Amino acid sequence: MKTIVQLVQEKTGISAEQAQGAVDTVASYLKAKLPEPVAGQIDTLLTSDVGGVMQQAEGLLGSLGGMFGGKKDK
Repeated sequence: MKTIVQLVQEKTGISAEQAQGAVDTVASYLKAKLPEPVAGQIDTLLTSDVGGVMQQAEGLLGSLGGMFGGKKDK
């Protein structure tokens, strides 16, 4: 999560505390709105090392695509 907080801070120019609050707010919103199997991956995605984030994000996006009628790669 630290990487995402730093990115938000750099892109917006807000303080680290404000960026942390923004990331926490978005994460909470997503967890509340997404189906449980996907929502349960939000914390894992945010706390993963940077190398594993892309792989998890791709899996998460694949899950979302399948749920909303998109094509899944085989």
